[in-house]
Amino acid sequence: MGNNKYLFPMIVMSILFFMVGFITTMNNSLINFLSTSKWMLSFTEKQLINTAFFGAYLFSVPLSYLLNRLGYKASAVLSLFIITIGFISVYPAVSLGYWAFLSSMFVVAIGIALLQIVLNPYVLALGDPKSAASRLNLTGFFNSVATVIAPIFVAALISTSTVSEDATMAERPDPENVRIPFLFIAAIALLLGVVLFKLKLPEIKEQDTKSINSSKKSSPYKYPHLMLGAIAIFVYMGIEIGIPSFLPDRMKALGIVNVNILGYNLNSTSILSIYWGGLMIGRLIGSVLLQKISARTVTVFCASMGIICLGGSIILEGQTAIIMMTLCGLFNSIMWGNIFNLASEDLGEHTKRASGIICSFAIGGAILPPLMGLLQQSFGCNALTVGTKAALCCLFVYYIYIILFAAKLSKIRILQE
Repeated sequence: MGNNKYLFPMIVMSILFFMVGFITTMNNSLINFLSTSKWMLSFTEKQLINTAFFGAYLFSVPLSYLLNRLGYKASAVLSLFIITIGFISVYPAVSLGYWAFLSSMFVVAIGIALLQIVLNPYVLALGDPKSAASRLNLTGFFNSVATVIAPIFVAALISTSTVSEDATMAERPDPENVRIPFLFIAAIALLLGVVLFKLKLPEIKEQDTKSINSSKKSSPYKYPHLMLGAIAIFVYMGIEIGIPSFLPDRMKALGIVNVNILGYNLNSTSILSIYWGGLMIGRLIGSVLLQKISARTVTVFCASMGIICLGGSIILEGQTAIIMMTLCGLFNSIMWGNIFNLASEDLGEHTKRASGIICSFAIGGAILPPLMGLLQQSFGCNALTVGTKAALCCLFVYYIYIILFAAKLSKIRILQE
């Protein structure tokens, strides 16, 4: 970690990363529940849950100006209070219907977007720049711990049974099941906000730009590696959210209800927990490897392995296809932290604004899965079988761009003023 004076701030950041991971993954896990609930969502409508959540990241740039003005701690406290308000508003909103529910989740997402903008550059600044990618992946590990727990939380407290597509209205779960669990999360967010308000955290100043390949520029938009990295985040979100979003449909297309792993029969919710568990394990391993191996090398390797696993999940049949698809999580694990680190290099005083720019491109999680859903639905009666495969093929393009960014595009520094 570099310096013991940064140990306590790193612990606090890890807790907040946990909160981000839990809420983000819980939102994604709700897709399967709400699609079989009394709302009976279509292929496209259920992907709009991602649109409502990740659409909030469009506000990341103006939120980064707020971060510049308030500083890291005050912005983090504000984000937690926004999250609290959003979850409380779900209680009345869910009785008004699907669109009111999406509006409340959008408020929650605004708070998550602001928190993301705070956490990433703060962790980057907590120590030696050479170990920045390692630190991001270490805190990302705690984010991933939450992503493993969130689907279990949804299964245990919101939806406890699997519902078939042809179930009657009476057999379908009520969307209002989310009310009490969401109030519980609101209480935790409020408590964290109050505790954080009373804590003393160091206000970090970013290092000045010292790259021999670039002069200090007047705007973060004039750093090409930043903008190219933001695009990499955009397509990465299509991968991270796309795979768990379409995994249940892939299981249905293969006629698989449960996957037998080490003698345990696991349904789609449990398989999603394993997918997010792969991210957790990968980030922990990555935090160690990245102290010895460059972020570029690790990213290229993991994206290449992601392509192999994805290809296997599309070509193969049966349980092997689902296992290969789940393995993508292990190789996706280090991508957010590594891309963010590579895109943030040599930015100096522009780091806070750059965080907003990068995080705004997390809108990929709102745009790409619904577009993939439209592609899937365009196959009509074959939407579940051929359509799901066609949607997953989009991920090959995303992986290839990430490889190009890590290997070549992240090294670009020259841009005419």
